[in-house]
Amino acid sequence: MSAKNLSQWLTYMGSIHVSAIDMGLERVLPVAKRLGVLKADLKKKPTIFTVAGTNGKGSTTATIAAICQSAGLKTALYQSPHLVSFTERVRIDGIEASDEALILAFEAVESARLAEGLSLSFFEMTTLAAFWLFKQADCDVWVLEIGLGGRLDVVNIIDPDVAVITNIGIDHVDWLGDDIEKIGAEKAGIIRDGIPVILGDDVMPDSVHKVAAAHDAQVYQFGKDFTYTLGADTGADDWIYSSASLTARLPVPKLSLHNAVNAVSAILASDLPITTVQIADGLSKVALAGRFDQRVINQRQWIFDVAHNEDGIKFLLKQLTIAWQQHLAKHPDAKLYFLFSMLGDKDVSAVLKQIEQATADGLLPFAHWHTAAISHERAMDIETLTAIMQACVPDIDMVVYENLDAATFGVIDSSSAVDLIVAFGSFHTIGESLVALLGRPY
Repeated sequence: MSAKNLSQWLTYMGSIHVSAIDMGLERVLPVAKRLGVLKADLKKKPTIFTVAGTNGKGSTTATIAAICQSAGLKTALYQSPHLVSFTERVRIDGIEASDEALILAFEAVESARLAEGLSLSFFEMTTLAAFWLFKQADCDVWVLEIGLGGRLDVVNIIDPDVAVITNIGIDHVDWLGDDIEKIGAEKAGIIRDGIPVILGDDVMPDSVHKVAAAHDAQVYQFGKDFTYTLGADTGADDWIYSSASLTARLPVPKLSLHNAVNAVSAILASDLPITTVQIADGLSKVALAGRFDQRVINQRQWIFDVAHNEDGIKFLLKQLTIAWQQHLAKHPDAKLYFLFSMLGDKDVSAVLKQIEQATADGLLPFAHWHTAAISHERAMDIETLTAIMQACVPDIDMVVYENLDAATFGVIDSSSAVDLIVAFGSFHTIGESLVALLGRPY
């Protein structure tokens, strides 16, 4: 195909396969081999970090990449999905890939795909394109975020030097099921023989430990092999990392501290010559859109968070209850507004019940909800969504809109400059609201 711009390529790649998600590596491996992006075929052998898990993958990968960049290493970062522009998914040294670079990569992948006579999904095509760009750039480090599961995700064609599993929860049930042990085994599919494995939670399914043991992996687990302290003995802007190899006072990042701890542990488990000073520098610089992302837009105070499952909402609420009290201290008359929508394959009830409990406990005020269906094939239809919202939030104050563009500006019209607006529920909720506010493409 000859495409004139990035948007046309993205549309084309979304149309050539039977489904957007098609888990399995059999089709993609021959194309990857022809492109020369498999680790064995790379002339320059980069250090590979692969991060799987239910929540926290974006923050963890962003933090690892920021630390590597601070150490002067040419660092590739691959994440998904994007919020506003597809180019967010592919970065080298923190800079998003240009449209022109991505088009060249898509052309290379398409040529290899046609030569092999295979059909690839959108995610497979775009992931291979990212790997092709990283190969062309001769990056020292590749930091890769698993898209879905682990074992059968296209990212897993690249053998990692360090594997990170942030946590295991129930999500993507249509593809992974609702059995925590099976989900754990799928995510542990990124583990290779003898490599360091960072387990980012103090409780992991037995299946994860079994896979790690079968590969004779070097396992380092949060709460057992490394931890952190943030309390009266530390200042407001720092914390103490503790493991067998390092005890250090480090700056508090803008992202999740727990995920930063896991990222630091991954760095220390690698063979990279990175100093404590460089770790601290990376932590002080790391940022990621959509992760408790506080902004002032259109004279309104916003928090954007991509939390979209039960565990993600738990973490959001921990941050939000503190932020709300701080906000209220400055603005005693402030009201809380939610801009909310979710996809159809998510457990909306589990998410809303946590918010209702936080309200019942007095941690959050009675909020004003604004909602619309997400513009996506997997969106929950608005009738189902609002029925669940009414069932889970007694006496809910809710305004329903035709689309999220209208809902975004409806919140602005309903609120004042002293109020706090929290947009959450999906990457797509945040993406569509930001596009409405900022007017960016893709």
